[in-house]
Parts: sequence; C-alpha cells; structure tokens
Amino acid sequence: MDFDVIIIGGGHAGCEAAYTVSRFGLSVMMIALKKECIGALSCNCSIGGPGKAHLVREIAAFGGVMPKIADQTVTHRRLINTSKGPAVHALRVQVDKDLYPQFMQNFLGNIPNITILEAEVAEILAKNGYFEGVILTDGSKITAKKGIITTGTFLNGVTFVGDTTKPEGRYGEPPATKLSQSLIDHGFKLGRLKTGTTPRIAVESIDYDECDLQPSDNIERTYEFDWQEPKLPERELMPCHLTYTTEETHQIIRDNLNRSALYGGLIVGKGPRYCPSIEDKIVRFADRDRHQIFLEREGWQSNTVYPMGISTSLPADVQEAFVHSIPGLKNAEIVRYGYAVEYDFIHPFQLNATLHTKQMFGLYTAGQVNGTSGYEEAAAQGLIAGLNAALSITAQAQYIPGREVGYIGVLLDDLVTKELTEPYRLLTSRAEYRLLFRQDNADSRLTRTAQKFGIIPDADFARFSEKMAAISAEIERMNSSSPNDIGLKGVVVHKVADWLKRPEISYDNLREFDEVSRKHSYWVGAEVDVAIKYDGYIRREVERIERQEDLEGRAIPIGFDFRSVNGLSNETLHHLERVQPQTLGQASRIAGITPSDILLLSVHLRRNALRD
Repeated sequence: MDFDVIIIGGGHAGCEAAYTVSRFGLSVMMIALKKECIGALSCNCSIGGPGKAHLVREIAAFGGVMPKIADQTVTHRRLINTSKGPAVHALRVQVDKDLYPQFMQNFLGNIPNITILEAEVAEILAKNGYFEGVILTDGSKITAKKGIITTGTFLNGVTFVGDTTKPEGRYGEPPATKLSQSLIDHGFKLGRLKTGTTPRIAVESIDYDECDLQPSDNIERTYEFDWQEPKLPERELMPCHLTYTTEETHQIIRDNLNRSALYGGLIVGKGPRYCPSIEDKIVRFADRDRHQIFLEREGWQSNTVYPMGISTSLPADVQEAFVHSIPGLKNAEIVRYGYAVEYDFIHPFQLNATLHTKQMFGLYTAGQVNGTSGYEEAAAQGLIAGLNAALSITAQAQYIPGREVGYIGVLLDDLVTKELTEPYRLLTSRAEYRLLFRQDNADSRLTRTAQKFGIIPDADFARFSEKMAAISAEIERMNSSSPNDIGLKGVVVHKVADWLKRPEISYDNLREFDEVSRKHSYWVGAEVDVAIKYDGYIRREVERIERQEDLEGRAIPIGFDFRSVNGLSNETLHHLERVQPQTLGQASRIAGITPSDILLLSVHLRRNALRD
C-alpha cells in the first residue's frame, strides 16, 4: 500500500494532521491502535482556557477540525479572565466525552482520501536518511512520501495506581512497545515524562447540596468564527459544581505520600508543573488550607463526573479515603481510580520549527510525543505538521508561523529553542505580544495565510472578507464621526472613538441608540472595541515586532559550524549545537545565549556574506 502521508496515532494531533493533509487532496493513512478511540479525550472533558482557547481559535482560523467538533458537542461554557484585559480573555468549554470522539470519527471517516487502519507500528522505514514508510507488528509494509508521528502517551506507556503498574498508553489501552526502539535505532534521543488523571465518580453518589453551583455562562460564544457558520447542539447546557479539599484531605495525603507512585520513586519522568497532582499540590503549597475542585459531568448521558483538581497516583484505598473527606463526596462511589502514566517522548531539540525531524527527511512529529501537554497544544502541532508535510509533497515552501503571528508560533519556537525538562504547557505569559494575539482576532491574523494554501472554502473566505471589511469600516466610522453624527447626546468629545476609549464604555453601548452598530455581530464589535481602546499599546507592540524582524530575517545556514565563530564559550557552543537555530532571532531565545553571543554570530555571518 502506498500513500502520500502516513499518520501514526489517532489522538488530537493525529486527527488535525489527517484533516489538514486531506484538504490538499492528498491520500492519508491514519494508523491507530483502536479505531473506536480516535479523538478520545484521555483526561478531562474540557477544551480551552487561557492560552489554550487562543490556540483553538487559531486552529479555527485555519479551518481545523478540533473547533468544529468542540462546538458541536459542547455541554458547558464559560468565559474566563473577564476581570482582566482582553488579551487574556479565554473561552473554556466542556464537551460530551462520548460524543466528541464519535463525531470526530464520523467526520474523518467520511473524507474519501483518509484511510483508517487499526494496527500497531513496529518500525520506521528509511533509506539513506529519507522516510519511506512503516512496518506493522504483523509484518505488513506501508509506504508513503511523508510520515507524521502523533503517538501521545503510548510509546512504552506504563500506568501507575500506587505500586500497581500496567503496560498501558492510557486506561484500558495497550501501549506501543516497539516503535521507541526503532526511533532509537534511527538516532533519535528519547526521554520519559509523566502525566495523570483523576478518579471518576458516579454522578448519583454526589451530594450537590454541599457544593457551589457553577452554571454555564449565558453567552453565544463558539470556537469556530461566525463566518464559518458553526453548528451547536440543540440541548440546554449543563452546570458544573465547585467544592474544596479540607485539612482532613491534606492530612490523609501527607500520611500516604510514600505510597504515591510519584513520591514513592516508581516514576522517573517529570510531571507537568502547571497541572500538578493533588500530592504535588499538598507538598508544594503546604500553606494552602484548601484547593478548588470542579465537578464536571462528562456528558449528557454520562453517569460519571470528572473532579478537576485531584489528579493522583495514590493507591485505591487512599483515593477512597481522601475523596470521601471532600464536601459533597462523603458517599462518592469511585467508578475508576485516578492514575499516572509515564511514557517515552522525543526531545524536541531534534525538530525544526516546521516540526520536521532533523534526523530523518520526510518525517514529522506532533503532540505529546514532542513533550507537550494538553489536547490543544497537540492539535495545533498536528495542524502545522500536516500542513508542512502537504506543502512539501506539493513542492511548496515550508510554513513557520513566527512568534509575531500568534500562540502557535510561540508554541513551536519554545519547543525547538528551550530545553524541555517537564511537559510543556502553553501560557499567555509566554507570548511577548499577547495584546495582538487575542482569541477574538485569530482569524484576522491567520486566515489570509490559510487561504493562500487553499485550505479555506471560497464561501467561508468571502464571509471572512466581509467581516474584515466591516471591522475596518467601523473603526474608520468611530474615528471620523462626532457624537451628534450617531445620535449620542450629552457627550463632549470630538469623535466617537474618544468616547469608546473610556474604560466604562464598550461597543455594545452603541447598540442602544446607533442603528449601524446593531447590524454587526458580537465579534465585529469586540475587535472594533479593542482596536480603539488599546490603539496606542497595539502600535507599540507592532513597533517591537518590526524591531525584532531584523534578527528573525537573518538566516543561519543549515549545518553552520558554530565553532568557526571566535569568542563563543563552550557552554554557548553546546546550546547552539544542540538546537541548531535557523535564524539569529531563534538563537537569541535559546536559554544560556547572551546578547554578546548574538553580536559575535551576527558579525561573523555578515563577514561571510561579504566574502561570498
């Protein structure tokens, strides 16, 4: 069998990669250990939140699949960080844990040029450093022009509940045991990381009277943009509930830390700092007398609840004890115990920012196998890996979204320049230009690029263009109209834009008396509002980007001999040779690289260019 692209793994990275490649009209073979687990939500049933929602909206700007399925299966919706500035406003939704993978499987299964195979990959085939295909554990051979590895937590995965261990990629699913050795044989350096999940609780065993109600926000927000005409479920959204750990909870955990797989020494891999287990929280935040727990029902028909905030690898009896010490959970029935999972990952210094591997031409990697955490980070990488694999096959230049275009660019740049010692999680604080990278304007930043690649339907792009035109026209109208022009009485300003700059005023206030503003969608108004209120700050961020572009535009030749640069320390040489940066800008962001190092590099490159 011969295909354009083979995708190994059917998680969020694999799904996004498969759909992206298929939009180029290329043939895709997706190989998954279990077909019914394609698109599964391995941990919680939530998508989005700070940084992560920004990624999902950027995926939507490229016409990706995660936003489509999340909108169609949403069960609960909240807008987070509304008390802060618009740069960090973030949509967070819960989706139906059963319907999400079903909808994803149906969506991908109805695309003619995607073939899905249930099998395990044993070996990567390569000749003279070029990817050629894979060999399955049954000896079958499948060839392709490009390959994308998206194996998540399945490479030599092991789960832990106390001192009980199982070879699993996640609960109830076998790991991929042979592919790691093949990667090592091809020269890849692998490491071990750890993540985990919470116990699941029977919904009827919870006393909700002892918990705080958290209703869904009454907002019509979606991950897909209005011009994409998103589909929403015709069901009432569900609430979730809030409870807290107690001092008794903390004491039970402290008394049993030695029985935790994490603190008992069974787990070698480092866990995610920004999504710690309950054991980690008790140890690291010893001064806290309680921790929040959100009780999230996993779907409309589900009888299980995900208690977000108590991920654990403690033994079953300890999980029973500490769960029962939490208000509302005194009589809780645990239907599945929490566990940790440890797995192999590929050190991302072996990748270019295109997600193409340095060791093998034609092979890309995406998702948790690159050391990241989270569905959203995985899907974003799947999109870029799929896009670049397709661009390579169609003889087009590879796409590298820089840090100046959005969170996808920040994610990729961080992966290939920063030394990874724990699962990487995208945070809004990682973006230097986050006022420009709001979730509301992801389409204005990225959709024109997607359209150039031919992956945005013409009808969608026409509606997008109308929206952009409406935003521009409204900004111009606000800057050229006086209050009297729009019927605004009793306001002493020269133009409406000056009135909109007041912190207590928003574009929505215009709708009360201005007929034109009432015709525009929420998203048009939101962009107009931010563009006017933060005009000065936005201009300064644009100027910062322009100053940085000189470094970003100065390429470092592939295979450049850093030891030919006089004056670089051994430590600097180690960092540069490990990452092999492609531009001076990328080199400047490597940990341990100083401005004087960049100056030496810059002078050397200029001299070489003059000689040439």
